[in-house]
Amino acid sequence: MVKELQELKVELMVSIWPTVEDKSENFEEMLEKGLLIRADRGFRVGLNCNDNTVHFDATNPESRAFVWSKAKQHYYDLGIKVFWLDEAEPEYSVYDFDIYRYHTGSNLQIGNTYPVGYAQAFYEGMEAQGQKNIVNLLRCAWAGSQKYGALVWSGDIASSWGSFRNQLSAGLNMGVSGIPWWTTDIGGFHGGDPNDPEFRELLIRWFQWGAFCPVMRLHGDREPKPAGPTDSGADNEVWSYGEEAYPILVKYMHMREGMRDYVRDLMKQAHEKGTPVIRPCFYEFPDDKKCWEVEEQYMFGSKYLVVPVMKPGQRKIEAYLPIGSWKLWGEDKDFKGGASIEVDCPLDTMPVFIKQ
Repeated sequence: MVKELQELKVELMVSIWPTVEDKSENFEEMLEKGLLIRADRGFRVGLNCNDNTVHFDATNPESRAFVWSKAKQHYYDLGIKVFWLDEAEPEYSVYDFDIYRYHTGSNLQIGNTYPVGYAQAFYEGMEAQGQKNIVNLLRCAWAGSQKYGALVWSGDIASSWGSFRNQLSAGLNMGVSGIPWWTTDIGGFHGGDPNDPEFRELLIRWFQWGAFCPVMRLHGDREPKPAGPTDSGADNEVWSYGEEAYPILVKYMHMREGMRDYVRDLMKQAHEKGTPVIRPCFYEFPDDKKCWEVEEQYMFGSKYLVVPVMKPGQRKIEAYLPIGSWKLWGEDKDFKGGASIEVDCPLDTMPVFIKQ
């Protein structure tokens, strides 16, 4: 299957969790060698998900090597070269952080470094195999994660307008914090019915914005869930949202594809200099005082000013154009910067201005 997909120019990504079930064939060996997170009191159970599990200790070099050896044997050697490292916080059933103890210290002292070690385990394993340009998708990050090829997404967020608005702040703050490769579940993860007209509007607006994020990625656990023993949600492909939504989503897929060379250059800047891919307006226009105040628009690189539509039913929106000269995507009219303007934003359009 992997080879067949590669012939179609599709790379298969496999989702990995850092949990080890107590019935796993590896559990006793990892327990004996001290490769699992310990508990200072009570039962050694980190997360109950289908069954009792304990997380591998990503702060322990021996544990990182052990986990990579299994991933290499069962996935990498079969041609899988990219991984979805889920649940990287890590997630606990009980958030009494003083219980858990890692190889390098108590959770209270060093717990936030866990996702760095998780990314490191796979990055160093892949690097040892001679792989270049390593990027893996992770659900969490900490200072230093970026040097281990971490593409971070914002987690299992709600399918709501409020959550959508929060993603803009999250992505911009991640970028200026030194972690430029960031993404989100377009449409949110929890909930959302593709047959619900209100959710379709949210999905369209989120999708439009996603085209101007570091990575454009549609994902979510849609409702209603199919009957039967499955963990999968309802359909979530671009053709799952009706005849009105489909051409809009296709339009923005083509817009993103048309920016392929531009995005690659942004990624190169991020790699070499740590430059954010999505940038608060003040990053590009530090001398424009208004740019330090606007919070619901941003720069995609140095060229595109993006004004996402983040309210239901909104068909007009105010945009502040920083000092300079601008054109609205798809139009020839020039706009002078240093002022706010009102522009139309019908459902099929998110305003994007191009710096001249």
